[in-house]
Parts: sequence; structure tokens; C-alpha cells
Amino acid sequence: MTDNLTGVWDGSYVQPGAGMVTFLATLIEARGAVSGSVTEPCVTPGCPLSTHNASLAGHRAGSTVSFVKRYEPPGYGYHTVHYEGTVNAEATEIDGRWRIPGTRFSGAFLMVRAGRAAETVATEEKIKAPAQ
Repeated sequence: MTDNLTGVWDGSYVQPGAGMVTFLATLIEARGAVSGSVTEPCVTPGCPLSTHNASLAGHRAGSTVSFVKRYEPPGYGYHTVHYEGTVNAEATEIDGRWRIPGTRFSGAFLMVRAGRAAETVATEEKIKAPAQ
């Protein structure tokens, strides 16, 4: 497995009042700069969008990664969100906290590198599952 964060990541974060929110992130790391995109469901009541898209921009220094997520378009209760986390030794997980500056909103997040192993497990589970 590579030490570089470039790739597809399955993530989740805890949002006060909404619970667990899952997302899909694509990260690109080059010389310590981290960029990418995120797709996640809209969980705000009355939100006219079913899915939110956001861009990511930040940096990595050793096992520390930080980035800012900017929703596109902004609105519907979604803002710029700051993330700070720690990358595990295998570069397969990023665990940390998010916060919205100027507010009390913050929580935990976890990102796990999407990969062949996860796909293999999902396929094996489908094979084992009885037909309905």
C-alpha cells in the first residue's frame, strides 16, 4: 500500500442533530498539498438537494492532515468546514475532528481508503447471502 493519500476514500462524520453522515471523497496528494472532492447526502430538513458536492484543499505533514471542505454551491445550512486528522501508519485511515469556524458545531470524522479488499469482502457477502 502506498504512503500517498491519493485515491478514493469512504468516510463518515457525526453531525449534531443529524447523527452519522456518510460521504465519498477523492483525494489527490502532491508534495504535501492535498486537494480533492466530496459527495454526500443532504441531511438538513427541507434541503432541496439530495446530494451535496464539495471541494477539498489542504496539506499533509507526516501523519497530520488538514483540509477545508467548501460546499458547491454553498447554502442550505452547509458552510465551509475545517478538518484536522491523523493518518495511520499504513495510510489507510484518517481519523480526526471537523469544525465550522465561528460556531459551536464540531464532531468526529473517519475516512477509510476504499480498495480491493473492501470490494472483495462485499462481493463475498453477496455470494453468501441467500437469494430473495
